[in-house]
Amino acid sequence: MKRVLLLTAVAIFVAIPCFAQSGIDFAGLMRIKRVSDPRLSPDGKTVLYSVGIVNVDSNRTVSQIYSVSITGGELRQLTSGKSSSSPRWSPDGTRFAYLSEGQIWLMSAGGGGATKLTNISSGASNPAWSPDGRFIAFSSDVYPECQSDDCNRAEDERVQKSGVQAKTSERLLYRHWDEWRDRKRTHVFMVPAAGGAEVQITSGDFDSPPYAAATGVDFAFSPDSSEIAYIANFDKVEAQSTNSDIVIKNLIDGSTKNITVGNRGYDVGPVFSRDGRFIFYRSQKTPGFEADRWRIMRYDRSSGLTIEITQGFDQQAEDIALSNDGSQVLFTAGTRGLNPIYAAPTNPNGSSSVKLVRDGGYFTNVNLGPDGRAVVFLASTMSSPAEVFYSPSAGGEAVNLSRANSALGLNRSESVEWVGAEGARVHGFLLKPAGFDPKKRYPLLVLIHGGPQGAWNDNWGYRWNPQIFANAGYVVFMPNPRGSTGYGQKFVDEISADWGGKVFTDIKNGIAKVLENPFVDRERIGAAGGSYGGYMVNWILGHNDDPRFKFKALISHAGVYNLESMATVTEELWFVDWEFKGVPWEKPEYFERWSPHKFAKNFGTPTLVIHGELDYRVPVDQGLQLFTTLQRRNVPSKLLYYPDEGHWILKPKNSELWYASVIDWLTKHVK
Repeated sequence: MKRVLLLTAVAIFVAIPCFAQSGIDFAGLMRIKRVSDPRLSPDGKTVLYSVGIVNVDSNRTVSQIYSVSITGGELRQLTSGKSSSSPRWSPDGTRFAYLSEGQIWLMSAGGGGATKLTNISSGASNPAWSPDGRFIAFSSDVYPECQSDDCNRAEDERVQKSGVQAKTSERLLYRHWDEWRDRKRTHVFMVPAAGGAEVQITSGDFDSPPYAAATGVDFAFSPDSSEIAYIANFDKVEAQSTNSDIVIKNLIDGSTKNITVGNRGYDVGPVFSRDGRFIFYRSQKTPGFEADRWRIMRYDRSSGLTIEITQGFDQQAEDIALSNDGSQVLFTAGTRGLNPIYAAPTNPNGSSSVKLVRDGGYFTNVNLGPDGRAVVFLASTMSSPAEVFYSPSAGGEAVNLSRANSALGLNRSESVEWVGAEGARVHGFLLKPAGFDPKKRYPLLVLIHGGPQGAWNDNWGYRWNPQIFANAGYVVFMPNPRGSTGYGQKFVDEISADWGGKVFTDIKNGIAKVLENPFVDRERIGAAGGSYGGYMVNWILGHNDDPRFKFKALISHAGVYNLESMATVTEELWFVDWEFKGVPWEKPEYFERWSPHKFAKNFGTPTLVIHGELDYRVPVDQGLQLFTTLQRRNVPSKLLYYPDEGHWILKPKNSELWYASVIDWLTKHVK
């Protein structure tokens, strides 16, 4: 892979001191303005974006829409009052659509004149303009048997008035993450931008986009606005299927064409070329494997031929932005804990033509200007929250446009490398405590990421923010062992059916490497993780016997504990089918070997167990089984149970309790 036009993170985040010694606590974390969703105007001169402000007292985040010129200058707040988000420019740039109170609104580009466009009882989301500016497509959750909004409204009222809270289902995937999906389906609608009735574009007993596959706005108009491409999963048992197809619907005669029917993996994010000849999209090839390599595909509408334009590129392609002349696609891809911007020609020469155009940072939400060179994107690090940046070229010097947060003066993360299982090179991050003194010895906190196909990245986050733990006086170690994305697909693949194997060795060897630092106290080590990270904490509970070190305390958040029961209570069944090569009654050897509950006789490490009642990915029984076992074995343990949260703890007050409980547990048993 050829590397060109490199830009280091220093150029973007120059305002942050290299040897900062400040810290940040939960209150400081909540004061940070949350910048998101930048949208460059059609003429390339103005950026719209959202800024969220957390109100801990009211237990919610309120977002407003701002605008700023690409030359910098005045930041203008365009909306106020009710929370507003998802700004989307009209094709002529004179106005924009946005979401507020569950409906689509319109406002002039300069602000003012807000008008409510939709009034659909089921709500509207993901607005997308037609190129001629006449229509806006959106998605909404409706009853499949209803053909009108009056029908949906009446059925909602009937259910609410019945007083019965019982739910029924005749299909699997009747719940997802933290939402019951027993009857309603997601479908695509369209509304005239000049006002008028909403028209349903897709209908039937399927989801479009399928919520298990959706990666954003997964529908798009053709350049002449006569067609719309959308994604849908038509498989009968969606809970065992990662399939989603891209369908083109003619809005004049109603005819449809499935252009990805031959691929049984995910197909998402259709983007039309300006001349309408090609459709670009992201695709995974392997059915049932949600962490397969994301490829960028090009479908030729004339010949029906589909080719991969990222062939030979071994990372996961995200964030497609197509140049106006159709010659190249910009995209991001996680790479060794960063998220650089790459470019691929839309007419590749047969070998890997992917080029790295912006390195040294974590970049998302890429917008490409009308000249095909200028870019707008979000950028962040572990020491600096996300801001909107503009550069006149993909690899040129970038300017912070949003300037929502002043420099926090936080310590930057440091890369760590070591030798893992089977001699593999493994990578991760180390964050030193606030006010770090190299002459002192600090306790070590190991954070284990979820997924398991995920990664710790040098970016800002609000859940599991490592700066909070560094502020509490810990050296924070974030390993990216087997299964982590950003290190090639083979590295990703090597965790499946081996959950406590090579990955455990990778983590332990990483800890041993970190313990070589004289400022780390090997007698004071704690570990915490969520989801798969919680699984690994539960695995450590039964295997805390490494002669090199011992964990003094553990935190298991939404952790998988009993693989046998997990196999039939989790909602996305394909996950277990892939990770353990089947179900317990077919492949008992993997469940016997890798289930933490099989090693309960070895449990002895003080453990905090955290779980949410609405967690349908790793259902609450997993945490309750673990806590019960710990209590019956007289292991020091505590349960933090959230009746109103799912897989993630999202409400500000709940998050405050989460951080306080975790730090208190570590203080009691480690520090």
